[in-house]
Order: sequence, then structure tokens, then C-alpha cells
Amino acid sequence: MSLLVLHEGDDVAVATRALPGGASVPVPGAGEVTLRGDLPAGHKVALRDLPAGALVRKYGQVIGRTLTAVSAGEHVHLHNLGMPADAPVRAAEAGWRSAPRLPGDLRRTFHGYRRPDGRVGTRNYVGVLTTVNCSATVARKVARLTEELAEDVDGVDGVVALTHGTGCGMADRGQGWELLRRTLAGYARHPNIGGLVVVGLGCEVNTVAGLMRDLGVAEQVPVASYTIQELGGTASAVRRGVELVGDLVGDLAGAARTEVDVAELVLGLQCGGSDGWSGLTANPALGVASDLLVAAGATSVLGETPEVYGAEHLLAARAAGAAVADALLARIHWWEEYTRQQGTTLDANPSPGNKAGGITTILEKSLGAVAKAGHSPLVAVREYGEQIPRPGLVFMDTPGYDPVSVTGMVAGGANLICFTTGRGSVFGSRPVPTVKLATNAELAARMAGDVDLDCSAVVEQGVPMAEMGRRVYDLLLDVASGRRTASEELGLGGEEIVPWQLGAVL
Repeated sequence: MSLLVLHEGDDVAVATRALPGGASVPVPGAGEVTLRGDLPAGHKVALRDLPAGALVRKYGQVIGRTLTAVSAGEHVHLHNLGMPADAPVRAAEAGWRSAPRLPGDLRRTFHGYRRPDGRVGTRNYVGVLTTVNCSATVARKVARLTEELAEDVDGVDGVVALTHGTGCGMADRGQGWELLRRTLAGYARHPNIGGLVVVGLGCEVNTVAGLMRDLGVAEQVPVASYTIQELGGTASAVRRGVELVGDLVGDLAGAARTEVDVAELVLGLQCGGSDGWSGLTANPALGVASDLLVAAGATSVLGETPEVYGAEHLLAARAAGAAVADALLARIHWWEEYTRQQGTTLDANPSPGNKAGGITTILEKSLGAVAKAGHSPLVAVREYGEQIPRPGLVFMDTPGYDPVSVTGMVAGGANLICFTTGRGSVFGSRPVPTVKLATNAELAARMAGDVDLDCSAVVEQGVPMAEMGRRVYDLLLDVASGRRTASEELGLGGEEIVPWQLGAVL
């Protein structure tokens, strides 16, 4: 079909390919519509005449309000569709379905690294963690100089510099401090880290001694630490780091994967560079895979709070209790106030690429984004970087900016990331593998080296969503067992560790 209606009663249909103006196009269940102008792929067309100020529905939910009168067959986008003034309460009936029953032939195990504390890693990295931005260059040099050594050792996946842009020029208390320490601790204790070197400058607020005391990781993984100042400068610090990493790589040599239950997976759900196809193909396919994982006893984590805005009622309706729903809505209200203080609104979120791909408002973007979370009950809400409870579907409060969002999920314990994209992404998340799903065939062909699975066949070939979701599920288990992703083959993921920075810069 050239035009898709996603829900009975929708006011718009979505073009599955570029269509010329003047064409009369059949619409399933709605006769046909004559296009009043060219319609790009992924964009919306009005199915009926809509007066100015009318609420417009897609997915069976409100995505905006007409800015002018819109005629049937007219392109519906930025020029004639805007946010309703009462966007936060534009909730239609919510409703939700329980997670599916598990198919009898569903895989229930993968092969991972069992840690002393019982957790399971999907990779085995040596991490070089910095206390402060001042030691970031040393950490990156150490990682580059030892990466090739690690890649030649069985049982070791690599060396990753765990750097960030702060650690000094800040107060040693308050929200910003707590968030940074929580994030660094989460990476240091992560089950994908088999050995750790901590590098500081020597005079920073976030001291090596204080961080090491709070980390408490020595009993979980081998760990060493030093400062650049005590070693006499950059060159000496790099040499010392190379020595320490070399020792840890030797200690990890020969580490073996063992068969473990799928319940050991903690999957981070992320989308970036979204387009009009995201809510039709890759996002709901990932939602099916997420439901299968949750039903099997695993954990899925949805984040990007600014990108559930306008769809939060759908999640709240699935909350395991009133306290969970209230916690979710509290984070939405925090973001409304936060953006107001910054002189902007949450509808500033859709990027130019999102809009070029057919997404008009944050409501529309959010309704497609929450499809990644399937239909499982929401069991908990966590703040940024907090440890993720298991099992079930969990929401973590993160920004929509991909590196910051995924950094929070990894710090919380996600040992696998699945990332959907319609415009194209070059994202990675070492030490955690990132599986990338393409929403449309054109992207999958154009950026084939960055994509792990093309989900466009749901629309273009009529592949059932349940089958595509099963393909995603199987791919996730393969990657968790050691199959390298496209981003890993390309060496991506070392620059995307970006803790959310809040609080005063002093």
C-alpha cells in the first residue's frame, strides 16, 4: 500500500513511498484520496477536510492541532500542524495488553561472562576510568596503545577509555556531584568490565582516593589507580597505564563464556535520527522483542523522558501501581519546569532530521518512540544512572540526546543496547554492544555498514510484526553471546560516554 492508516479513526495516512501531486491513491478502509501536492515518503496526508483548530490523530492518539483549515489530500506537516495548548492532557483512552506468551521454541539462554557477584557480562573489557577531564587524554592514549594487544587475547574484547568532561570546577555535593559519582560508579562496577584502571590528575575535586573509596569494586574486579601528578607528568602516566592495562589483559586471558539464562539480560531501548517509519517498523518490532525478553524474566529499560512527552499516559496506564505512575508523571513535570527555566519547551525536541523524515510534533515523535517498550507492565521508575531493578520493564529518566541517555542506562547496568534509526546513526556504546535497527530500506542500503537489521519488511513485504520482533530477539541473543555488531566492527563507542551534567560550573 502506498498509504497506510495506522488506527481506525485516524485523520491522516502515512506515505510508504514518495507520491506525486494529483495522484489518486487508494486508502485501506477509506476509499481513495487525491493528493494536492507531492508527498515525501514517511510524511502524512489528510484523509478528510479538517477545520482550523481541529485535533489531529495518528496511532489513534492526538499528535497536534491544525493551524489552518486543511483539505483532504493535503500534506500535513510543519506549515499547518502545531502543538495543542493543552498537550500534556491530550490523552485519549490508554489501555494496554499484557506481554505475549512465550513461544515453545523461543531461545531461553545465551552465553555470557559470569562475574563473582553473580551478574553476567555480554563483553569482557578492561576499562580506563578517569576522575576528571584533565586525565582524559592520558586514558585515551593508554586505550589506543593497548587496544591491539587486547584484541589478540582470547577472552578479552578490548580496552575502553571511560572518560567524561567534568570532575572539577564543581561542588562536592548536590545534584550534579551525586549524578557524576553515580554514573562513574555504574561504569566501574559494570558486568562488562573485567578489569579497571582509574586515572586522576591529582588536585581535582573528584579525587582518586574518594572515588576509589566509594566505588567498592576491588572485590568484584581487579583494579589499580594512580594520578598524573604523582608520576611526574603525561608521558610517565601513559607508560604506567600501559603497564597496568597489560597486566590486567594478561589476567583476563582465556576467560570463557558460559551458558546463562536470558533473565540475565538488561536491554536499553534507544532511538535516534527517527523518521516517519520509526513508529511503523523498527520501534514496534523492538517492542515485540522487549516483551519477549520481559516475559522470559529479563529486563528492558526505556528512557528519553522528553521523547515520551505526550505519550506518558500510555505508560502510566501500564504502571504496576499508583506510586510507579506518579513517579513517571513527576519526571515529566520536572522536565516541563526545567525547559521553561531554560527558555524553551519540550516541543523543541524534534530535530531538523526528524522533521525532514515526516515527524511534525513531539507528540507524534513520542507516540512512535514508546512503541519500543512493547506492552509489558511498567514496574519501576529510576533516576539517571541509578541501578536498574530486575526483572521487568523499567523507565529511566534520561535526556533524549543519545550519548547522554545511553550513558545513564549503561551506568544503571544495561548490558545490551538496541538502537533504532530512520535517518542514520553512527552510534556505539562500549563497553556495551549496540545493535542498530533500520526503519526503512533506503537507509539500510545507504548505510549498510552501520546497520545490523533492516525492519522495513514489515511495511514493504508484509512481514508480520511478531515475526520481525522474533528476528530482533534472536539477534539480541546472538550479540549478547559474542556476535560483533556493526558499530563494534567499526570501532565505535569510545567517544559516546557523556554523563548528564547538571549543577553549577564553578
